[in-house]
Amino acid sequence: MDVQIVVFPETKVAAVEHFGSPALEHDTLQKLIAWRIEQRLLDPLKYRSFGIHYTDPRTTPHSDHHVDFCLSVEHAVGSNSFGIVNKVIPRNCCALARDIGSRYDNKAAVYLYEIWLPQSGEVPGNFPIFFHYVNVGPNVREEEMITDVYLPLK
Repeated sequence: MDVQIVVFPETKVAAVEHFGSPALEHDTLQKLIAWRIEQRLLDPLKYRSFGIHYTDPRTTPHSDHHVDFCLSVEHAVGSNSFGIVNKVIPRNCCALARDIGSRYDNKAAVYLYEIWLPQSGEVPGNFPIFFHYVNVGPNVREEEMITDVYLPLK
């Protein structure tokens, strides 16, 4: 797997926080999608989709699982009924790997943590691993899903 060291720029995001079972993430994500449609933030190149993964769902008890689903924005998020809040993905030096395929089995994230990081001499940074969902939508087939995985480094 190809890994690059990149500088990810500070990015303002609208976020919905998910706490609990990974099986319920889809329900949480629907809130962000509904807000996105209501706000007419539909251009996928301008309004990019992210996931900030505070925990590893493979090893974290469901009660402690936490992920934020985000959309890059240029303006502050106003009061809303969806639970969408303002957050920032800070500028970070990151290891970047691309995953193609199901988002439920992200091989790039596993590779970065379990193979690349121990061999690299690098140290994880203070921000969680995050994913840029390059292509999103109901018409994207599972085997065509592209996810760029960013592992912040010190």
